[in-house]
Amino acid sequence: MITSLEQLVPAAQRAVRGQPLVMAVAQANDPHVEEAVAEAERLGLVRALRITREDPAEAAREAVAAVRSGQAQLLMKGLLQTAEILRAVLDRDTGLRTGRALSHACVVQVPGFPRLLHISDIALNIRPDLARKADILRNQVAVARVLGLARPKVAVIAALEKVNPDMPATVDARALQEMAERGEFGDCDVQGPLALDLALSPEAGAVKGVTGPVVGQADVLIMPDLETGNVLYKALIHLAGASSAGIVVGARCPIVLLSRSDPAPFKVNSIALAVLAAFA
Repeated sequence: MITSLEQLVPAAQRAVRGQPLVMAVAQANDPHVEEAVAEAERLGLVRALRITREDPAEAAREAVAAVRSGQAQLLMKGLLQTAEILRAVLDRDTGLRTGRALSHACVVQVPGFPRLLHISDIALNIRPDLARKADILRNQVAVARVLGLARPKVAVIAALEKVNPDMPATVDARALQEMAERGEFGDCDVQGPLALDLALSPEAGAVKGVTGPVVGQADVLIMPDLETGNVLYKALIHLAGASSAGIVVGARCPIVLLSRSDPAPFKVNSIALAVLAAFA
């Protein structure tokens, strides 16, 4: 089982067995992207198919076509906008749809915290409804399993741990728990709604008298909306010194979607995570 982000690159190197995966990079002519791609190539994780068309729509379509044809096993966004690459991925005729929603799967390592945290969604789904949250949960649990968690513990986060009809996030959280109890998410424990302290701290659970299979033990945090998830993620990075890796899942291949401001190790971690997810 992978217990730290430092283990991602060695694990991906073992997975490829000396045969790097081909990664189609749409509009690769960006120095920030090239830095990460070149390092991933040096490490033997990928062989980049650099697509440098000036027109972003053409670059996105060509990169997606490389995956559809089997020429590439991974997709990466370069200089073009996120919306442009997603438009090509979601095209009903020529894209990479699977019938499941796309979501951003993030893995965070916080100094002093005893395990990796999986957080979703922090980048794509703005106000997901219940059906979309179910896909987000499935996607993030799948990534957790890639890292070796046989039975991930999933906390569906809200502002409090009781269902309040005036707080839709709590209603959805309980519905997701009930779906899990019916076996709709496979081998995982899902509990919600849970406030963040109850998801992460056994002491908070003891003080509040809240019990359950996930209280104080959450591996996965399913956030109520993108704003909440993004704020939590950036607080962990900038205030707690956390490091991260993240990919887009739900398409026919993992998609590497990086921020230009991400430190170089975050970028390489994300490519390594994509490699591991491609073998799942």
